[in-house]
Amino acid sequence: MDRYDFMRRPRCNRANCRIIVNTCTHKLHLIIDDNLYKSYPIAVGKMLDKIHPSTYEIVDKKCNPGGRYGARWIGLNKKHYGIHGTDDPFSIGRSVSHGCIRVHNKDILNLVRYVWVGTRVKIV
Repeated sequence: MDRYDFMRRPRCNRANCRIIVNTCTHKLHLIIDDNLYKSYPIAVGKMLDKIHPSTYEIVDKKCNPGGRYGARWIGLNKKHYGIHGTDDPFSIGRSVSHGCIRVHNKDILNLVRYVWVGTRVKIV
């Protein structure tokens, strides 16, 4: 990390930070102060396993959950659903998961720095 990265990084808290997940375009958008800050390619659930469009909240964050969950887990207030890394990077950009939102491990490591428990996640 560049020594000036921290200074350029916007301050993010529960009030000014939110996530929008677009299941059609396979993109996760990080919104800070009502501006698009970053977008990440994702994998989403298959037709029968999709998380339903709605607004959720982050309820926990875990380091190194292991296995198919990759480097980090960001849990949502829908039991057993979350945003996580993956041990299958070729799945990104497709509808293949069992309902969770998968991102590349490097992206989940970046995203977890910005979001807090209580951050809103809108699935569209």
